[in-house]
Order: sequence, then C-alpha cells, then structure tokens
Amino acid sequence: MSMKVGGASANDKHPDGGGGPERSGGSSPFPRPHPEEESYDIRIARDGTWFHNGDPIRRIELAKLFSTVLKRDDSGDYWLITPVERGRIVVEDSPFVAVEMTVSGSGADQILSFRTNLDHWVQAGPEHPIRVADHPETGEPSPYIEIKSRLEARILRPVFYDMVERGETRRTEAGETEVGVWSNKVFFALGRLLGD
Repeated sequence: MSMKVGGASANDKHPDGGGGPERSGGSSPFPRPHPEEESYDIRIARDGTWFHNGDPIRRIELAKLFSTVLKRDDSGDYWLITPVERGRIVVEDSPFVAVEMTVSGSGADQILSFRTNLDHWVQAGPEHPIRVADHPETGEPSPYIEIKSRLEARILRPVFYDMVERGETRRTEAGETEVGVWSNKVFFALGRLLGD
C-alpha cells in the first residue's frame, strides 16, 4: 500500500504557482492612503533565512522585527509596510518555516502546536489551517500551516513525518481513504492511500 500526499483539495499549487490560502473579499493589506513605496533588497530564502543586500541577517531579533510588518497582497506579492513607507521583498517559498511540533490531547480534541524559525507559536485549527501542496518546480508535496493572514510556514519534513505517523484514516465521499490529523476539532487531510 502506498500513500500519495495531498488530495484533490489539498494539492493546490504553492501560492507562487496559483493556489494557496484563500484571499478574502479582495481586501488589500495596504493602509489608505498608500505610504511611499521604496525598493528593498530583502529576500527570504526557502530555509527561512532573511537576506539584506545579499548578506544573511544574522540577528534573529531584526528578522523578527521585520516579520511584524510583513504583508501579502491580493496578487501574492510580499511587502514590508510601515505607516510611512512600503517595500516589496522576495520570498522564495514561504516567509516562515515550522521547525517544531508539540502535541496534547487525542482524537478530535488533539491540539498540534507549531513553532516557527522566528519563534512564533500557533495551534493548528480553524484560524491556522494546514494544507499540503505540490511544489510547482519539483512536484514534491510541501506541507504548510498559516501563521497569520496570508502568511504561511513551510512545515519541515521531519515534523511532517511525525504528523503522518500520528495520522488516522477515513473514507472520503469519493470512496478514497485519506490520512489526516486532528487539531482543535478540525481534520486536516495530509494525503490519500493508493491501492487499498
């Protein structure tokens, strides 16, 4: 028996490839009136490292500070926005990486808590959904959890494998068997079993 990660609804492409978190109501993260736009040479690498002018930002406190003004617009572009200026930045995959998971409870009452590389803690649930997407370049499954509005953390592979080990199976309406995990009374599909 083999497992295909993701599912019909879970295999949307990564945000840069046209899928990802829902963008509600066409709202914009930009305050009105628009602040002055600047050009920032800032990049967040796939491993979560922040770079400025090509050099890594080594002070985690500075990266944490930048992350508090990070926004994502309707088209999927990332910006640092303050009341007086804004600047577009490059995000290679997602702005955060989920590097640790803790578990409490069991069954539908189970709670999965995730820590990011910048020490944000969130509990998976209605406000912080988990999704699994096919990476647009490699085709490999990539799991994500929403940290705050439109901003996700890519879940590291060892953390994802831990989730799969804690998963349970259930039948979908289409008659397929999917594997998923509960958190805060929400069932998150991680993949489906093939050949069962």
